[in-house]
Amino acid sequence: MADNTDTYKTLDVALRIGEMLLSSGAGAADVTATMWSVAHACGIRNVEVDVTFTTLTLSHQPSADEPALIQTRHVRHRDIDYEDLTLVDHLVRDLLAGVIDRDEARSRLARVVSSGHRRPRWAVSLGFGVMGAGVGMLLGGNPTVIVIAFVAAVGIDLLLRWMSRRRLPGFYQQVAGGLLATLLAVTSAAVGLDVDPSLVVTTSIVMLLAGIGFMGAIQDALTGFPLTAGARILEAILATAGIIAGVSGGLTVGQMLGVDLGRLDPGVSTLSEATMVVAGAAICAGAFAFSSYAPLRSLLPIALIAGVASLVLGLVEELGFSRAWSAAVAALFVGLVSYAAAGRVRVPPLVVVVSAIVPMLPGLSIYRGLSLLAAGGNGILSLMGAAAIAIALASGVIFGEYAAQPLRREARRLEQRLSGPRLVGPVRARQVKRKKKTEPVG
Repeated sequence: MADNTDTYKTLDVALRIGEMLLSSGAGAADVTATMWSVAHACGIRNVEVDVTFTTLTLSHQPSADEPALIQTRHVRHRDIDYEDLTLVDHLVRDLLAGVIDRDEARSRLARVVSSGHRRPRWAVSLGFGVMGAGVGMLLGGNPTVIVIAFVAAVGIDLLLRWMSRRRLPGFYQQVAGGLLATLLAVTSAAVGLDVDPSLVVTTSIVMLLAGIGFMGAIQDALTGFPLTAGARILEAILATAGIIAGVSGGLTVGQMLGVDLGRLDPGVSTLSEATMVVAGAAICAGAFAFSSYAPLRSLLPIALIAGVASLVLGLVEELGFSRAWSAAVAALFVGLVSYAAAGRVRVPPLVVVVSAIVPMLPGLSIYRGLSLLAAGGNGILSLMGAAAIAIALASGVIFGEYAAQPLRREARRLEQRLSGPRLVGPVRARQVKRKKKTEPVG
């Protein structure tokens, strides 16, 4: 009984760590590798790990003559919190290095879960506003557009927070966000402000798209977890459908009031506005990381990487490549440099990667497709182009991580079982070396 109790404690801490990673957006391969490594470091062998979109399962069979010990946890809440993700990543590394033991790891994990956010919620809302303003700069908006984008992003964040407290599903939150963004655009056009209403809608849509989870879905699909990938893609489709419903409703209200938002202006897309593009992308990425509770020490590297990546995207596009290929090259750059940058500021690469690609999310293509569909036109091609850009971003980042992360001999066995680079968790599986007891002589 004592041995089983000790085993259950090890399985429990591994499951709780996996739950924290999966709820923060980590890929199934990263979660599986981390849980396996934690159990291995605590002295448990013959462990089987099963990760799906909502369920984590660990089983251990001591021998063929004994029944397997199985524990399961369900992921019910998903909230991007890069501060907690970083603390858990450091905890795992200390555990694998033998700096702490299992009981201390359990205590530290309990403190992380119960401590809450150290960053005030009003600061997070302002951060989303700065993110919207950055997207406005990225798309070439004038000062009025940037101010409206700031107000729209803050308003959407407050609205989503209010709806989340009332436990409304994410689909309805996306509908409300898209509707609010479009109604703000309709209002600005109705009062005669010198703005392009489509830019206001686009900036707000980019904010909503940042939480969709394309990155995790494509990573799971590429690393051999099709079930989890399918669930994440379905969630992304539902979230996008919510945006479609909200934007369509707002456009319909505008047409009823006699306000025509006009055609979409693609915004800044040439190197003649390179300074504005780089500054907008850097501000957008840094503000998103801040609003996702990323450690302050990581904000500057994230902003620099996002700014250079946007410049790379523009350069490749100027050479005649398609938007998808340009996004893939820029994402490849992000993947290549994020691993080293994350190591220097002591955060998981996932924190840098996701934040840096937010300015390149295909908000313009999605808005163009939504506008055409709402007007009864053919917006399928634009939506397919947006999907191609999202896939290019995710696959480019993952390929960059393949090239950047060293594959050491000690990790080969684990990497063969779980294909794919680590965006969070251990790159190399290690076990704690236990001291041998010396027998008395004589």
